[in-house]
Amino acid sequence: MLDTLILKEPEQLKALGHPLRVRVLEMLGQEGEWQLTNRELAQRLGVDPGHLHFHVRMLLKAGLIELAEPTARGREKPYRAVAKVFRVAPELLSAGGASDLQAAMIDQVQRAHTLYSAGGEFRSAQLEVKLPMKKALELMSTFLEAARDVEDEEADKLVLTMFAHPPALQD
Repeated sequence: MLDTLILKEPEQLKALGHPLRVRVLEMLGQEGEWQLTNRELAQRLGVDPGHLHFHVRMLLKAGLIELAEPTARGREKPYRAVAKVFRVAPELLSAGGASDLQAAMIDQVQRAHTLYSAGGEFRSAQLEVKLPMKKALELMSTFLEAARDVEDEEADKLVLTMFAHPPALQD
């Protein structure tokens, strides 16, 4: 298993564009070399195995997961994540191909808010500031790099989600 996989292909980004596929990847990446079959994943995620199979195949085709035992026989083959961490190449994001990923990110933020806000484990901040989008993206990249530099393997995992956009007009 790789420590980090840099996503450079639009198909990889598209594979992350559905909340269920993101949840599959999260599930397979929870315990290092964890291996789960389609049926086990479906049971843990509370979805129909037939419906999930489509999403697992899309992750497999995009190279984000792999067969844990390539020579395994039978219908239920175990899968595993190919990396512990997935990062999107900046050139792919700047090319505007991230709308599916952004939708999945918004879904993840909504699920996390529901799960953790009552216990005080969900934090957010918002700032309206006047600066060019290019500068905003530079600041976001700088912040994310700084976060990676101080990462503590002993700490619990956190998800840092950032968006930059013009203000949405009020009705």
